[in-house]
Amino acid sequence: MIDHIMEKLIPLSPPITKIIISTNLRFQPQFQSWLKTRKYPNIELVPDISQSEEEKLGALRALANIAAKINEDMLVIAGDNLFTDNLKGFLHFFHEGHASTVALYHAKNIDEARSGATVSLDNEDRIIEFVEKPSNPKATLVGACVYAFPAKIRNKFKECLELGLLTDEPGRFIEWLHKQEPVYGYMLKDYLWDIGNLESYQAADKFFSALKSSSPKDTYI
Repeated sequence: MIDHIMEKLIPLSPPITKIIISTNLRFQPQFQSWLKTRKYPNIELVPDISQSEEEKLGALRALANIAAKINEDMLVIAGDNLFTDNLKGFLHFFHEGHASTVALYHAKNIDEARSGATVSLDNEDRIIEFVEKPSNPKATLVGACVYAFPAKIRNKFKECLELGLLTDEPGRFIEWLHKQEPVYGYMLKDYLWDIGNLESYQAADKFFSALKSSSPKDTYI
């Protein structure tokens, strides 16, 4: 899965100049071994400071710690996302408006939307409602954990964390941020799989296996 994401990111250099992979100490050795077998340029592994799975920082706090040391725009992708879009349109949209941008896709059904973050947009694609883990989704338009942030946003992470939000759900940050300043949505091409269970993994595996066996002229990544 992470190789798939890396293969999407490498062709985007520039504007991407460095890739940071956030993990915890438990999995750091596995990531180090994996990276030694690859030839990806400009990669940095950043483990969190916790010593166990029970004490881990959570995705949001780990992201805040990394962002605090970066004075550049950031593209953030959750490691459990699989998608076919090459992200070029997404980044172009972000750079045109240079405001925080969230990748969007349509969930296959209401149950899937319930496990994600439902989104409503105005006629300029600005997010006017973002609900993380909605109990009663109004629609199937969902925000993926694929974000583009301008450099100035790094100070917002600390402000958000001081509110005591759930730190292992990055969507809580977007849920809060879009009420503070403009945040926009960009519709990805095709589909995105949020690999949160065996069923979604098997569905993604079936799709990508079929895609891999198809002829080049049939491939639309």
